[in-house]
Amino acid sequence: MHPHDRVARIVLPVGAAAVLTTVLIVGWVTQPDRFVVGYAPLQPIPFSHRLHAGDNKIPCLYCHTGAQRSRHAGVPALQTCMNCHAVTRMDRPAIQKLTALYKEGRPVEWRRVYLLPDHVYFDHRPHVNDGIACQTCHGEVQTMERVSRAMSLRMGNCLRCHRDPSAALPTGSKVVRGAENCYACHR
Repeated sequence: MHPHDRVARIVLPVGAAAVLTTVLIVGWVTQPDRFVVGYAPLQPIPFSHRLHAGDNKIPCLYCHTGAQRSRHAGVPALQTCMNCHAVTRMDRPAIQKLTALYKEGRPVEWRRVYLLPDHVYFDHRPHVNDGIACQTCHGEVQTMERVSRAMSLRMGNCLRCHRDPSAALPTGSKVVRGAENCYACHR
């Protein structure tokens, strides 16, 4: 046996496996908090989805209008908040802060709960327009006082649903599978 055969047959595969394992472990362990389940940043204005979407039954799409017509669901414009808060709960400190920002023409600096890495492309439109409930990915937001991430943003969760979307789709949907090619989500 030639001395280089041992390197080619044993050392290189073991070394490659060790490097791959190290990269995967470091990637998993050092994942930023903003990518994990349970992440719930403090917001500049306390906003209760439990009160608005739960008790008051305001539909998600009333505030997050972008979800039907844009890649991003987006945060509502202050005008949307003021549609109600120009006449209700105006004595509350948080609403007074909201009103002051509105009058000054300044936005609320909301902190994102869901943030995908730059190499991932996600579009709300096909999901929302096919009838997938917001709660499928975002959890039971209508019960959350402060919104927290309900689903891991790991690729496996998306692929699991794309391969068998039946649980997420409304009865009678014609959708059988979601896209699984790399370019569908990585652009």
